[in-house]
Amino acid sequence: MEKSWDNEFQELVKALPKEDGWIGSHLYFYQGFWCPALVLKSFISFQKNFQAFASDVILATFPKCGTTWLKALAYITLYRSHFARDENPLLSSSPHRLVRFLEYDLYLNNPFPDLQNACAYEPRLFATHVPYASLPTSITDSNSKIVYICRNPLDMFISLWLFSTKLRDNNLRPLSPDEAFDKFYHGIYAFGPFFEHVLGYWKASRENPNKILFLKYEDLMEDTNSHLKNLAMFLGVPFTEDEEKQGVVLEIVKMCSFENLKELEVNKKGLHASGIPNADFFRKGEVGDWSNHLTPSMVERLEKLIQEKLNNSGLTFKLSCKTSRIFHPSE
Repeated sequence: MEKSWDNEFQELVKALPKEDGWIGSHLYFYQGFWCPALVLKSFISFQKNFQAFASDVILATFPKCGTTWLKALAYITLYRSHFARDENPLLSSSPHRLVRFLEYDLYLNNPFPDLQNACAYEPRLFATHVPYASLPTSITDSNSKIVYICRNPLDMFISLWLFSTKLRDNNLRPLSPDEAFDKFYHGIYAFGPFFEHVLGYWKASRENPNKILFLKYEDLMEDTNSHLKNLAMFLGVPFTEDEEKQGVVLEIVKMCSFENLKELEVNKKGLHASGIPNADFFRKGEVGDWSNHLTPSMVERLEKLIQEKLNNSGLTFKLSCKTSRIFHPSE
């Protein structure tokens, strides 16, 4: 059976359009999105074989949009009744170990992973970068819940470029800002195009808000407390009045903050299942850092692209905390 699947996969790969990726390996255009060669097979295995439970929670994100932070917040919030207040699972395990990726971890080397033992508690909690339209139907057609987070595309691009620079094959020349920008503008990067990915979840969340919670990184940064309480309510584990009086919400916010996570020893060493150093998942986490890297012409082109892609969608992005500047597609 595995041999048959291997042959089928190899034939599929031959037929797919491909481009050079940002770190050296190829990107394959599959179901409307660019999938890294590393996870194409596991992506498809996840699609074919994953069977969702009605109680499952899926954290869906676009790369470099707050995935690590969301994993920490969701894990501690959802499972807080399973450990004492003075216990902190984040001290001994990275967020990516606590909430495991489906395509980048569990299905990476096994088309039929043991999903039951992959989660310490119930309900099951998983993560993915897979676009909404490509999710297994057992997720989209069941009562399982999805939490999605995205980020303004200017900051996301800078984070993605600098992250890729760290991981790029040493035998290749560095990817220049102009080259990276051109690829980004044309949607050629892991799980891109960005706008199609974001809009897939955005539209689905508007059609079914009880199933999909749509979060923005900038909003979460600005008022983490309120959004954490909304997240807990959505997950079916609302904070009680006693918990709020005892400062549980604030404790979780501080425990899962970018600054705290970045300084934990467990996140300074070791590797993710995909081979990426844990430390590389942390850089600045700031809103508006794009202004330190992008040229005026790059900003102008991206703002026009945002207007074109998001026009009439109802989706807006906050580009800076300092100025509270919000980009509306109608600008």
